[in-house]
Amino acid sequence: MICVAEMSAQRDDLSVLQPIVSPWYDSLRNPSGFQGKVLMELIKEYNTTRYGKSHRASRVEDISGFRASFPVINYSGLDPYLAEVRKGDYKAILPEPLVCWVMTRGSTGAAKVLPATRKHLEEILVCGARALINYVQRKNDIEILRGRILNLNFPSEIREMAYGRKIMSYGYSSGTYAKLNPALGSVSLLPRQEEIDALGTGITKADWRKRFELVYQQALEENITAAMGVTPVILSFAKYVTERHGKKPKELWDLHALFCTSVRKIQIRYAPILRKYFGEVPVVEIYSATEGVFAQQIDDLPYVTPNYDTYLFEVQTGKGVKMLYELKRGEWGSLIISSCMFPRYDIGDLIEAAGNNYFRVFGRRKMSTLIEHKLYRLFFRSFL
Repeated sequence: MICVAEMSAQRDDLSVLQPIVSPWYDSLRNPSGFQGKVLMELIKEYNTTRYGKSHRASRVEDISGFRASFPVINYSGLDPYLAEVRKGDYKAILPEPLVCWVMTRGSTGAAKVLPATRKHLEEILVCGARALINYVQRKNDIEILRGRILNLNFPSEIREMAYGRKIMSYGYSSGTYAKLNPALGSVSLLPRQEEIDALGTGITKADWRKRFELVYQQALEENITAAMGVTPVILSFAKYVTERHGKKPKELWDLHALFCTSVRKIQIRYAPILRKYFGEVPVVEIYSATEGVFAQQIDDLPYVTPNYDTYLFEVQTGKGVKMLYELKRGEWGSLIISSCMFPRYDIGDLIEAAGNNYFRVFGRRKMSTLIEHKLYRLFFRSFL
């Protein structure tokens, strides 16, 4: 596994970054082959767990066998197995011991608390770096790597959770991942996540004002080249700076790009507003969640392309379950993801194919989203 933090001495040589993005590019040229390889690697890992053995992982030879043996499972279905993990028995469902617990923001319901293993964190690091590295190579913009990236993440330590006889502190996944992977070469987050955590665990408006003021004061005289993180938080920071200090971020810093995560419809709903505050900068979408970094924008088109080399993607459509890469332009459905931690995990997102391995994650699976999407397709079908 590549350790990107060791690349700072070679930051001007883009070739050292190529191994991070090359498997992604290769997988887009041959999604069927890469997805087949990922499936077999995952099956070996699942077969080391009691959950995998109970579903006859050792007998799985292809995707049809995988679907026949393993049911689709959601967070509620994971709960009995995670209860065993909390007792220290990670083999109940995980192929390796967990490193920490992480939690979601709870933007669509109660916050979920999930384990994070070493391999999961390595995949977060590598896949999370792809949007930035791809941008640097595509735009030939090495200057972005010579600056600082605004850290607008949630706190990484707010509660405690048992893991066997240990008591582990845990917090929001965005802050935890920022703390564990604080640098990409010479590029580093500002402020450090430890400084964010020191301000407290709350997420009220007053708490965020304290965090935003810390970021503003530290960044004011720095070379800030990008912001990366939860999209609504990036927007809230811009509004805070404008209202509190009387200047928009574009008047204070020369940002090269915004790398936006964790919500749907980033290009439609958020990008136009973000540019009012940050200037006419590229808004690069990353499809990520606590469970992984699944896809990122590869060019200027407003879609994401999957990390076929790392995760296995299926979609429950109106005509049955298909591989994500099998979807034709305009086909859509509910996304099912298999990762190094969970097989056939129903993440609750709806995804639509735009052709050529371009996709749009357009919302959570709920009635209002389905109605909105069907109306959109009815009235704007000719523009899809």
